[in-house]
Amino acid sequence: MAKMPDASELAIAPFERPSAGYSNETFLFDLSYRLGDGVHRDRLVARLAPSDFLVFPEYDLVAQCRVMRSLAATTIPVPRVRWLEEDATVLGTPFYLMDAIGGEVPAEVPSYHSYGFVSEATPERRTHMWWSGIGTLARIHALDWRTLGLAFLGVPPPETGPLDRQLDYYDRYLRWVCESGAPQPILQAALGWLQRNRFVPARVTLCWGDARLPNLMYRDDEVVGVLDWEMAFLGDPEEDLGWWLFMDWVNNEGYGLPRAAGFPGRLETIRHYEELSGRAVEHAPYHEVLAAFRFGIIMARIAGRLREIEAPLPTPDLETNNPCTQRLAAALGLPAPGAPSGGS
Repeated sequence: MAKMPDASELAIAPFERPSAGYSNETFLFDLSYRLGDGVHRDRLVARLAPSDFLVFPEYDLVAQCRVMRSLAATTIPVPRVRWLEEDATVLGTPFYLMDAIGGEVPAEVPSYHSYGFVSEATPERRTHMWWSGIGTLARIHALDWRTLGLAFLGVPPPETGPLDRQLDYYDRYLRWVCESGAPQPILQAALGWLQRNRFVPARVTLCWGDARLPNLMYRDDEVVGVLDWEMAFLGDPEEDLGWWLFMDWVNNEGYGLPRAAGFPGRLETIRHYEELSGRAVEHAPYHEVLAAFRFGIIMARIAGRLREIEAPLPTPDLETNNPCTQRLAAALGLPAPGAPSGGS
């Protein structure tokens, strides 16, 4: 009521949970109320900060809201944030409310390559969806983050600073995961490779951080919503492209699934992004290794949690043997995860 002092007859419909994410809790609901002479009904989304299990060492709910509010006046379609509540006593954890966007989100589990409206679409429609996503990514990277007031995300130092900042964060993240989980020799080796092969990025932009198809809302095969800004940062935009490419690989070949017809390939995607951005992509292989490393840490954290609560795992060694560590081992010439360490 404090957020809507002039409203009366407030009523909330039962909550619906659209997904089962680990890093936050998200609920859909209808809010009806009387304001002035009329009755209004709004479809809203509540996003709650995690109150129990943390996927990431820190969770900045306020930063997510600030990013989306900063993007509200741009061509990037983001949900309109209504209210942010930092007082954990209201619902037991901080949360924010945003307008729901009408549309469809590509499936994640099961993968959109085999399930849901994307898999049921024609190859031509899938091509259109893919390019709409890549076009959205290029527009994000074209934004002037200074004018938008996004320096609060942390302006990286010059030279190799953008990579140093990311690698330092994920080094700390990996150490934190290993404190309560299994040793990660492949991820540690990948970190060393990434540190030794750093370079000076051509530019620093706003990066979405979690650029992938299941974080987009579609209507008539066009992107109408860009979701999940919890991993946003200022850095090398090629990192977003590498993440996009790697995460699509995870969702088909990484899970042993055929890639759905119509989706453009890796090289075609890189060329198209270059055309849209007007810049050459110079370090795609590096950023695909970085993506596998980043997601490998996330997978290790989630797999460790599943083991801890005795939930069923697809393989008993999922923490260390998964699509990320398998891809890293192949790319960097390391022993395959799960392979014997030696002997005669």
